[in-house]
Amino acid sequence: MSRIARKPIYFDKKVYIVIKKKYIYCIKDKLSLKLKIPNFININLNLYNYVITLIPKNNSKNFKKWSLIGTFRSLLNNNIIGVSKGFKKKLILVGIGYKAEVINNYLLLNIGYTHIIKYKIPNNIFIKCSNINEIDILGCNKQLVGQVASHIRSYRPPEKYRKGKGIRYFNELVLIKEYKKKK
Repeated sequence: MSRIARKPIYFDKKVYIVIKKKYIYCIKDKLSLKLKIPNFININLNLYNYVITLIPKNNSKNFKKWSLIGTFRSLLNNNIIGVSKGFKKKLILVGIGYKAEVINNYLLLNIGYTHIIKYKIPNNIFIKCSNINEIDILGCNKQLVGQVASHIRSYRPPEKYRKGKGIRYFNELVLIKEYKKKK
């Protein structure tokens, strides 16, 4: 039985939760995220205490979809956190001459290839380069922020031999392997 499904979700007073038909909307200022409600879940929304609880429609001890309710609870909690605080990923460019800059909704990467890589920034994602070697990816959708960071990292993942050059996540540990040396 999933224990995370039974935990209540607490949200801020400034976040509006609206349930319309099969969707639940999380709204704050100009940001809004929606999530489709599965047909086997009842949502109890307490607007006085700012708490959401999830219960199955078939309320028996042998209910087999508790893990799916736990997954839905995590997705809903991520939407509420994303609308209120947002999510952030940080990438670091390691290598001589590697640099990144944002110009006109494009991320320009100079990472050792003969050409500059142009990455079009998706909607609802904000990218800023505080340094020429650091990329900050900000957004309200956790899945989209992680996907954008992974896609940018895939252009030049850190190499495992010699110096470990490439694009890596902040605080990522890259283990350097020993390479074949000339005699």
